Amino acid sequence: MKFSNSLIQWYLQNKRDLPWRNNSNPYTIWLSEIMLQQTRVAQGLPYFLRFTNAFPDVFDLANATEEEVLKLWQGLGYYSRARNLHQTAKKIASEFNGEFPKTYIELVKLKGIGEYTAAAIASFAYNEDVPVVDGNVFRVLARYFDIETDIASSVAKKEFTQLANELLPTGKANIFNQAIMEFGALQCVPKNPDCGNCIFNKSCLALKNKKVTQLPVKLKKLKVRHRFFNYLVFSDSTNKTIVRKRTEKGIWHNLYEFPLLETEKDDKIQNLLELIQNQNFVNNTIDTLELWNSETLIHKLSHQHLYIKFWKIKVNGTIENGIDCKSASELPYPIVIYNFIEKEWF
Repeated sequence: MKFSNSLIQWYLQNKRDLPWRNNSNPYTIWLSEIMLQQTRVAQGLPYFLRFTNAFPDVFDLANATEEEVLKLWQGLGYYSRARNLHQTAKKIASEFNGEFPKTYIELVKLKGIGEYTAAAIASFAYNEDVPVVDGNVFRVLARYFDIETDIASSVAKKEFTQLANELLPTGKANIFNQAIMEFGALQCVPKNPDCGNCIFNKSCLALKNKKVTQLPVKLKKLKVRHRFFNYLVFSDSTNKTIVRKRTEKGIWHNLYEFPLLETEKDDKIQNLLELIQNQNFVNNTIDTLELWNSETLIHKLSHQHLYIKFWKIKVNGTIENGIDCKSASELPYPIVIYNFIEKEWF
């Protein structure tokens, strides 16, 4: 089909030189695809390079501790990706002798590998004729063919996957899938695409019908929850503090944090002091309590906005079962706490 051939030719002339494209190694392809979910290439690339340096193959990743994995992942967000990555590496190392399954059907059975990632690995590493459908592909196809199906609807994935499959040239899944994704990332971008310099400006129906800004259609909106976090940074005369591991399900599972008081609003210092004393975080009496800085940090997640304050709390005596501040700083944290430690705490 002319569309597919033109897309491949564009890709060969315009593709970015990315390290996971230099070979067909399923391990590095898998790492890159997991890391780039909900993440821009510019942000994900340094993490990819650090990961492959620390864990050159799947056995190295499997043998790492979860804390080592989470520490390297720190700042990428959606930390369940890292935990699933680690669990799947263990499975591949122990049950498959380090060999990745070679088909989409087998790949999609692995933890953390959904339909898109399985299709990406199967086509990029093994050239299996399966289409990939991500946000870039939705956008390119919706615009080129003027498709008004809501991409957040239950029927969209099936409709767009079927169309992508029809466009897929037999035996060229590797290059076609990468081409359409790259085209969406570089040319057919979400906002202000340069349609005047597009190879499809004579055949794109969205451009012809003046609907580029309206497509793709996405009607479903996430309900954002607003939460107020007060992190309590205790210290004593021996330079010890308190940190805890978030073992409960939800955001930042298995990452570390300072003792947390979550309130229903942006509490003042008087209210907070009473709450701290009622919670018995330490047996010591509080000497001083003050804000590290006057501004509330706003940390935006896809479904939650967190309003975060860090409180400096000096206590009398020695904190029982405390941890040395230097040792505490080396643990894996959510990026907002890591940034605080780097900028304010040390």
